[in-house]
Amino acid sequence: MVSIKDVAKEAGVSIGTVSRAFNGYQDINSETKSKVFEVATRLGYTPNINAKALSSKVTTNMGFIVSGFMESDKRDGFILSMLKGIYRYAFEHQLEVALYTLDVEQQKKKTYEQFCMEHRIFGAVLAGVAINDPYFKDLVKAGLPCVLIDVKIKGKGVCCVSIDNVKAAQEMAEYLLDLGHNNIAVIQGKEKAEVNNSRVEGISLAFQKRGMELDPGQILNGEYSERKSYEVVRSYLELHGKEGATAFLCLSDIMALGVMRAITDLGYSIPEDFSVTGFDGIPIVEYTTPTLTTIVQDMEEVGYRAGELLQKLCKNRELNQNVYVPYQFLERNSVRKIKK
Repeated sequence: MVSIKDVAKEAGVSIGTVSRAFNGYQDINSETKSKVFEVATRLGYTPNINAKALSSKVTTNMGFIVSGFMESDKRDGFILSMLKGIYRYAFEHQLEVALYTLDVEQQKKKTYEQFCMEHRIFGAVLAGVAINDPYFKDLVKAGLPCVLIDVKIKGKGVCCVSIDNVKAAQEMAEYLLDLGHNNIAVIQGKEKAEVNNSRVEGISLAFQKRGMELDPGQILNGEYSERKSYEVVRSYLELHGKEGATAFLCLSDIMALGVMRAITDLGYSIPEDFSVTGFDGIPIVEYTTPTLTTIVQDMEEVGYRAGELLQKLCKNRELNQNVYVPYQFLERNSVRKIKK
């Protein structure tokens, strides 16, 4: 096992310098600190996080780490809503919270545990993490508490907060099927995102309950992008016309916006020619024409519960729990009943 002495020797510094680097002291220049972390990463060293550290000043700081921040659509407002929820919990419990944004390349430079030690945070809420991200692989073996948004993982000290995405997507699919929409095209997000796969699973369950199967050829990749969803649905409609589907079940509201634009740009009407549903309940879909039927998530409550769960993890490092926040099915004007 690699020790702090090994890191100090390889980096050409004292043991005290290594210790101070990992504990976030400001009297070490950035070049030395970077060298220490580079050597620690290369040798596979991570400091022990003991009860003394968790009871010290560091325990007043929780992190909110967002992966893929630059790729997110500012119109959904998810990050701000979650941050408000986390901050509300932190304020009520005399804690501090800091926001960090990381992409995949930054995650490769230092482990989750090293990041938390460097920034003097006792643990973090992680949003936007995909199952192929470096931090996803770190979490099971990491020594610090972590709460993931929308991603379940088996491992001590790791928990998840989300809505029940399987159940919500199943409810939306059953709603369309009950209205006679047996020919449904699904606009999915990113296949590496667990939240996407959970929603597709829920739709498949709705079909199976009726002795039907979801046709893989009618699952289109919108990649959580309005532009991409517009392109794939426009191409789909140009190829299949009204025979391709009677309804488009979109796994995000942002993608639904692209789908609605593709339909109307080709001269079709919603819901007369095609019905459309979304998922998330972002404010902008209250003002589309027609207004969008969707699943509403309370992301501020998700953030609050994540902060609450993170503090529980500090008291019980064996915890591995999934917490579901209630969602709301909101019927508006974008779906019509098919005459039988």
